[in-house]
Amino acid sequence: MGARLRAFGAFWYDFVIGDDWLLAVAVVAGLAGTYLLSHAGVPAWWLLPALVVALLPASLWRATRRREG
Repeated sequence: MGARLRAFGAFWYDFVIGDDWLLAVAVVAGLAGTYLLSHAGVPAWWLLPALVVALLPASLWRATRRREG
């Protein structure tokens, strides 16, 4: 049973964190920001798309930089 739980946890860690833990942290921060904005009465639909537009090039730049060096 312990091996199955460990495998289950390893799957979710790899699925959520993946190769770039900073990207995962930024997505969680974006979701938290969306939650906070929506509860403050501010339309928050724009935050996650803007986050994707900012994070995708940054993530690709970091990934290509890692492969080169």
